Amino acid sequence: MEDKNERLFAAAIYISSFFSAVLGPLIIWLIKKDDSSFVDFHGREYMNFFISYTIYSLIASVLMIILIGFVLLPIIGFLALVFTIIGAIKAYDGQIYRIPFVIRFLK
Repeated sequence: MEDKNERLFAAAIYISSFFSAVLGPLIIWLIKKDDSSFVDFHGREYMNFFISYTIYSLIASVLMIILIGFVLLPIIGFLALVFTIIGAIKAYDGQIYRIPFVIRFLK
């Protein structure tokens, strides 16, 4: 089980994304990744999540030309919100959480 500080920092990665999608989580991850493998895992997971869902959103935006993007983009936004909240809860509980549909750019 991870200690409370590690769990707080891991959860803060997800929570700070509501205020700053990249900068907040990136700063927390870069500062704490060497101190805790748990925070490092959640930082890498969040960054992979952000990159993947940005790519999915760009593809959905292009697909607006053929109208399907108007359906896909809100779904992607909703999933991003839900998975961010679940990630924060799981991190605070000290659990490893792999976000669905994420391409693992950072291993």
